[in-house]
Amino acid sequence: MSTGTGAAALTRQRTTWVPVLAAVALVLGWGRDLPGWGVALIGLCLIGAVLSAVHHAEVIAHRVGEPFGSLVLAVAVTVIEVGLIVTLMAGGGDKASTYARDTIFAAVMITCNGIVGLSLLVGAIRNRVAVFNAEGSGGALATVCTLATMTMVLPTFTTTQPGPEFTGAQLAFAAVASICLYGLFVAVQTVRHRDYFLPVPTAKGKECGPDEHAPPPSDRETWWSVGLLLLALVAVVGNAKLVSPTIESSVEDAGLPKAVVGVVIALMVLAPETLAAVRAARRNRVQTSLNLAYGSAIASIGLTIPAIALASIWLDGPLVLGEDATHMTLLALTAVVSALTVVPGRATLLQGGVHMALFGAFVFLSFSP
Repeated sequence: MSTGTGAAALTRQRTTWVPVLAAVALVLGWGRDLPGWGVALIGLCLIGAVLSAVHHAEVIAHRVGEPFGSLVLAVAVTVIEVGLIVTLMAGGGDKASTYARDTIFAAVMITCNGIVGLSLLVGAIRNRVAVFNAEGSGGALATVCTLATMTMVLPTFTTTQPGPEFTGAQLAFAAVASICLYGLFVAVQTVRHRDYFLPVPTAKGKECGPDEHAPPPSDRETWWSVGLLLLALVAVVGNAKLVSPTIESSVEDAGLPKAVVGVVIALMVLAPETLAAVRAARRNRVQTSLNLAYGSAIASIGLTIPAIALASIWLDGPLVLGEDATHMTLLALTAVVSALTVVPGRATLLQGGVHMALFGAFVFLSFSP
């Protein structure tokens, strides 16, 4: 057996058993008060599940091609994340009213600045200039900005109901508009203008790494990876929930704002997309990285708002969606900078650094508002 074949077999075994072990740890730890060693074990399982999720997402992407591969990972993570949000809101508590808003905003900042900035840096370091499709990325960015403004800015300025909240009719309109925009984006991305979301060959003529020339996996291997991907993502989100009490107590002991908890949990939940985007950028597929980033942001809003709108029928308490002035400023600056980055279809280290600076500002202001 060659070294490459042996390494592939080892990877296959690891990415098969690690999600199972992470899921078992989730079942055993759910609803329990975990000791320190238990939290550490859950953390290791979470990391392993993230790496396994990225592997299986790449297997599926290799089988179905872009942009379907990035769409599968983005939608799978978001659907599970939405379930987590609704579950936590149903649990009540003083943070329930703003939990959806804080999670969505953190997801937008992480994807549009953190993942995009890191991907552009990696792509520019490798090729001096990161190249992507301005048409597809521009359309995705416009969808993100529209959804974010409609759901997290307008509630602050509506006057029918006091406070940064929607009325029932306004929330219903936002939910219908969100799901329609998300469906329209997916149709454009996968059917009508699929070529706008495909990777662009670099100046060197190397569009991708050598793995792209390997034969695609069989149907059996693909469906096996689909199942293991879903299992790994459930383990990622569930184990992130298990370690959240430890994070909350640590944040409280350190005297930090409660919003820090949402940022940390969002970073863990979005870790599979982040790692997959960076690996794609290293293979000269920056467009795939942007598909993952903007697709995740669109899914986070387009699927979460309709879900919580339905859940609000039976959930008690207010639903605060409107952002404060600081976050609206960050959102506006992100929209302007992103537009200037996307329009040329080419980016250098400077654009990547600017996005990382915005991401750093978001994280810093979460710790020191």
